[in-house]
Amino acid sequence: MKEYIEERAVEVGNYIVDKKATVRQTAKVFGISKSTVHKDVTERLEKINQSLARRAREVLDLNKSERHIRGGMATRGKYQKIKKNTKAIQG
Repeated sequence: MKEYIEERAVEVGNYIVDKKATVRQTAKVFGISKSTVHKDVTERLEKINQSLARRAREVLDLNKSERHIRGGMATRGKYQKIKKNTKAIQG
């Protein structure tokens, strides 16, 4: 494995653990795809630093178990905004 990929995998793992970040948030910060973040944490980091890989995986598993809640909150906010705008237009 190339050195820069190993370094990125460690940086990604540390970022996820430190910030409790989601895959999507991490991908945006590092300018890489979600699948690359996932591969860095689940495959590459496991070979480099098992302890960090385990901690990052725990954060990602927690985020995955909570994503339906975040999705519901986003949908609720969307419809509240629509309702507010409709009332403003109706006056």
